[in-house]
Amino acid sequence: MNPNLQGYLQSSFVIDFEHPSILAKAKELKGDAKSDVEIAKSCFTFVRDHIRHTGDHKDAIITCKASDVLAYQTGWCYAKSHLLAALCRANSIPAGLCYQRLSLLDNGGEPYTLHGLNAIYLKDFGWYRVDSRGNKEGIHAEFSPPLEQLAFRVKASHEIDFQEILSEPLSIVITALQTYTSFEESLKHLPDCTEITRL
Repeated sequence: MNPNLQGYLQSSFVIDFEHPSILAKAKELKGDAKSDVEIAKSCFTFVRDHIRHTGDHKDAIITCKASDVLAYQTGWCYAKSHLLAALCRANSIPAGLCYQRLSLLDNGGEPYTLHGLNAIYLKDFGWYRVDSRGNKEGIHAEFSPPLEQLAFRVKASHEIDFQEILSEPLSIVITALQTYTSFEESLKHLPDCTEITRL
C-alpha cells in the first residue's frame, strides 16, 4: 500500500470504522465481491439510498460520527460522507473527505454553505469523487468510474469546487454538527468557508 494513502485508512473519533456496527455493515456490503470497485459501489449505494438526508427529511436528530449515522439512519451530506469513508476504510479501501462551497439559493447568491462528499482510491482509477447525499428530483449522483457524476456542479461565481482530499473532516464541520443538535438550529448554522485548511 502506498504510504501516502495510510492516513485514508485510519479509524478516528468521527470515522470510527472499528465500531462493531460499522464492521458488521461493511462486511455485509462486501459480500462475495472481490474488486475494490464492486465493494466501494456497494458501500456508496447503501449510504446514498438507505441513509436519509437530514435536510430532505427534516430529521430531528443531527449526527456526526459514522457509527451514529448508521445507528440513526440519517445525516447531513457531511455525516453521510463520514459513514461512507468509514465503510470503505473498514473494507481496506482508502477514502477521504471533499467539499464544495455552494449557494443555498437557485440564483446562486448568499447564503453559501459547504457541501460534503467523498473521494475513494480505486486501484485501476486512482482517486474518484462520489456524492452520497441522496438522489431526488433534480439531483442524480452515480458511481460509474472513471466518469464523475456528483450531485451538484459549481455554477455561481462565489461557489467553489475544492480539490483537496482530506483524511479527516474539517473542524468547522464537526463543530457545526456537534454544537447545533436540533434540525432548526443546524439548518441556521450550516458551515461555510472560502478556503480549505486542515485546522
